[in-house]
Amino acid sequence: MLLEVHNLTKKYPKFTLERISFSLQEGKIMGLIGKNGAGKSTALKAMLNMVSPDEGTIRMFDTDFRKEEARCKQKIGVVLGGIDFYQYKKLSDITSVTRRFYKEWDDHAYQKYMEMFDLDAGKRVNQLSAGMKVKYLITLALSHHADLLIFDEPTSGLDPVAREDLLDLFKYLVKDGKRSILFSTHITSDLDKCADDITYIKNGRILLSAAKETFIKSFQQLKKPNEQELSLEEIMIRTERRNYSD
Repeated sequence: MLLEVHNLTKKYPKFTLERISFSLQEGKIMGLIGKNGAGKSTALKAMLNMVSPDEGTIRMFDTDFRKEEARCKQKIGVVLGGIDFYQYKKLSDITSVTRRFYKEWDDHAYQKYMEMFDLDAGKRVNQLSAGMKVKYLITLALSHHADLLIFDEPTSGLDPVAREDLLDLFKYLVKDGKRSILFSTHITSDLDKCADDITYIKNGRILLSAAKETFIKSFQQLKKPNEQELSLEEIMIRTERRNYSD
């Protein structure tokens, strides 16, 4: 198992991430879904020890993440929202600093993804669109042979064609069965196109974590009589309208 999250909890004055648990196997893509403010970003940051959890355990690569954090982070690629660089730095300058942190940095892979995303290393950060910034962050994450990729809203800011290309890339990256991807999103069509598993978070609590087919079947009781099977989008809309207090 590449990733195991057990009873992860983080308490804030007005919000609690409450005892969330899920696991991710090799070669799988998991979508962490929920509306904005549900706790997706908090969950990812608590997993990565960017905010200190109040309780819970994280295991990556069959080891305790908190005890082996430096070693684990060599094997993960992370893109979180809200992270920005110095606006007037060239991408080549940022890359030259970033590569020093990774023992398995691969210049060939870096160049391949720069070309794939049509990125110019000579451009400055302030010359990039929001979508191009996301692509550059993903390029850095893919350039050191990470086995676990963790992305927070990676398709946000991308046009429809770029979003489709990125989701196709996700499927390609896990094809060999060795690498896995966990990505948060509020866009249900992203999950339809590439997710194997879905973890649904609402108000800081996990409603369900399961294979996509099992997940969809589990919520079919929400449909009306004589109505066809619900789509992921309809499931999310109707679930958000209900009050889950158990």
